Amino acid sequence: MRRHPILLAIVILVVLAMVFSVLAFGIGALTGKRKSLLPAERVAAIVVEGVIADGRETIEACEEAARDDSIRAVVLRIDSPGGAVAPSQEIYGAIRELRKKKKVVASIGSVGASGGYLIACGAERIVANPGSITGSISTVMHLVNAQELMHKIGVKSSVIKSGKYKDIGSPAREMTPEERALLQGVIDDMNEHFLEIIVQERKMSGEKVKALADGRIFSGRQAKQAGLVDELGDFSHAVRLAGSMAGMKDKPEVVYTTKKKSLWEIILRNGLSALRAEWHRQDFVPMGACHLYE
Repeated sequence: MRRHPILLAIVILVVLAMVFSVLAFGIGALTGKRKSLLPAERVAAIVVEGVIADGRETIEACEEAARDDSIRAVVLRIDSPGGAVAPSQEIYGAIRELRKKKKVVASIGSVGASGGYLIACGAERIVANPGSITGSISTVMHLVNAQELMHKIGVKSSVIKSGKYKDIGSPAREMTPEERALLQGVIDDMNEHFLEIIVQERKMSGEKVKALADGRIFSGRQAKQAGLVDELGDFSHAVRLAGSMAGMKDKPEVVYTTKKKSLWEIILRNGLSALRAEWHRQDFVPMGACHLYE
């Protein structure tokens, strides 16, 4: 050993690691927090906050939870008014895939409406607070017509196009009735897919869902009465429910799958949040088709 100091150092580190593990187990056993040397059975919390514009981070979190054998169940914590149609659908699909391997419960916080409610439907059970805002089952598209403003300031638009509808929704001119009908058909089709998901996941009739799907919002209690959510409760209730569904007898250990952000990412996110708040004060609305509670 004297001739191999590096090997000696490695042996010492291994022994110290084993001693530390035993001590940690002993302390956990004495306090009742850990009864085994094996990893604790855990419930993962995946948080969806704000307007849904990109589903990649949430989808990656779902995939990570699916691969982790120590995670028995997942709570999808939603505080979102919804957002763009495609990302909402992609997140819903990822949650459906996750359900093949883990028990999944959705927990609606302050708001889980429109696209936020759509992704909640991917879970096996939906829990909402009595005062949560949910519903707003509908699809919307905002288009701006700046023709009058452009005329006043002397700005003209020239368009060269190969297709009749290529500049549909242009802010430089009034929309034709034919164009409006075409876009209405697109929105109706997207909304029909939304309703089909609710019918499938909530085991409700198409007639009942259509009666609720006029854009109105519901409190948590109203949503439960309407059959849109399963139980009333907070995040802790959702965690206990998820653990119980996964057969966990003890209080589950909760782990958050949100990736750690660098200082610059935190600064940028705070700056964007402030900018978004200012846009909301100016009645800003996103462009394109959205499942969004406004």
